[in-house]
Amino acid sequence: MLTMAATAQAGQPARYASVGENTRAPIGWIELCAETPGECRGGDTQPRDIVLTQTAWTDLLRINRWVNDHIKPMTDMDHWGVVEKWSLPTDGYGDCEDYVLLKRKMLIDSGWPREALLITVVRDKQNDGHAVLTVKTDKGEFILDNQNEEVVAWTETGYRFVKRQSQSNPNIWVALGDAKPSMATATAQRR
Repeated sequence: MLTMAATAQAGQPARYASVGENTRAPIGWIELCAETPGECRGGDTQPRDIVLTQTAWTDLLRINRWVNDHIKPMTDMDHWGVVEKWSLPTDGYGDCEDYVLLKRKMLIDSGWPREALLITVVRDKQNDGHAVLTVKTDKGEFILDNQNEEVVAWTETGYRFVKRQSQSNPNIWVALGDAKPSMATATAQRR
């Protein structure tokens, strides 16, 4: 098992997750890239973290709440007739990765760097596959989640972190926390 990043003070949770080896993209990512190449545009770039000012924090809270309030949860099977499909929820319905894609797009459209906004696959408290948005800041990593109205540090989610996009290339995925691969699909479940 990979270890979490060192903490500044003994007994404090890690502010940053340790990144492991490259791993395969989650189910649905490659199809999203084929259908909407703009979502996957990129190549090697310099990793960037957000300076977490009061204005930036307010933006995170506002966007997380707006998307959570305006998108209605619906499984891909009910919505599209398939087990897994990643898409922007333009019709007002989606599952967890669709919430993530919209939050990421809204932040990028507001001028935030893609390199600090990482789509992340986790196992939630019921051990179901789930997608969240990790925001890398100078104060640690924070999670935007359709199962939580609050933006919290990654260590406060209760989730097991599986993999996420690389900061330097959105089409490279890296393992987190567990060295063994995990097959995870997303759910539309909301708190």
